[in-house]
Amino acid sequence: MRTMGRVMAFQALWRAVSGQRRPGSPSIPARLRAFPRMVRDTVTGAYPDLETSRLGLMALALVYVVSPIDLVPEAVLALVGVVDDAFVLAWLAGAVLGETEAYLAWDRTRGRDRYRTVPGDVLR
Repeated sequence: MRTMGRVMAFQALWRAVSGQRRPGSPSIPARLRAFPRMVRDTVTGAYPDLETSRLGLMALALVYVVSPIDLVPEAVLALVGVVDDAFVLAWLAGAVLGETEAYLAWDRTRGRDRYRTVPGDVLR
């Protein structure tokens, strides 16, 4: 199951980078704007489709890429240090894009339940 998640993350990254979006799929800026909501809804338990462990892996990947401690392998093993950062960054980007696409689809269905139209008359 984890391998399937990784494959889907890289497929989402490839679609976003190559411009092969499915009709009706959210744009990259829309996905990035939805990311904080997705984190909040995951942590509070409102969004059940994303495990907090996967969210934690995304946070660790971001810390790994941004961390200045990672500069040592790049200074010693230049190509290996850069390649491992690129791999982690590609996984992170694909995971974020894939998860936010699923979150936005879930959010659209939830939105219909939140804002039901009640038949009646408007009083002034």
